[in-house]
Amino acid sequence: MAKVIGIDDAGRGPVIGPMALAGVLIDDEDLDTLKEWGVRDSKTLTRRKRLIIQEGIKQDFDYHVELAYPHEIDTTYNLNTLEAIKTAMVVNALTADLQEPVKVIIDCPSVNIRAWTKEILGMIKRQDIVSVVCEHKADRNHMVVAAASIMAKEAREAELDELRKQLGVDFGSGYPADPVTKEFIREHFDNPAYSDIIRSSWATVKALFKGKKQKKLAL
Repeated sequence: MAKVIGIDDAGRGPVIGPMALAGVLIDDEDLDTLKEWGVRDSKTLTRRKRLIIQEGIKQDFDYHVELAYPHEIDTTYNLNTLEAIKTAMVVNALTADLQEPVKVIIDCPSVNIRAWTKEILGMIKRQDIVSVVCEHKADRNHMVVAAASIMAKEAREAELDELRKQLGVDFGSGYPADPVTKEFIREHFDNPAYSDIIRSSWATVKALFKGKKQKKLAL
């Protein structure tokens, strides 16, 4: 049986909360199980369906999740590099005890697939058994990557649910197009209580806060 790992991210675009990277390890024959479950790109599934599939993956397969928090995103010089680091951590965690060869399929965030693949390979510990394939839209073309996209999406959603509970606030989805998120950023960009959840270095966040300040000056 050939082994394969699918890896995908969730939460590159939001201005609030972490980015999640997830990997799922299966045997080729397990693709039939994923198909029976209705696995596909997480963006096309309801949360209820994602949670059902997530539970199946947790019970039947090896998986690993890494989170990149706002302070990491704000202090890195390149988001693609940070994602490469977290992706390599996922690969290293899932291959630490493997003895047989494994193919790793990654949904590539970079326009330069070759350079990004080389960057990841330089951080993978088990190069003796690992072969890496990076592709654009891999979550649509490979069911195991779609499974990883579901795990990443729900890992991020769980983090957001916990933040809402701890802080007692509604900051919306965290995406900059969300009106609730926009208003939250405008009101709380410089509030220390929320500094850990806002990606303050992002241009969209700065623009929202700048707009609020200009509006105040005009009054």
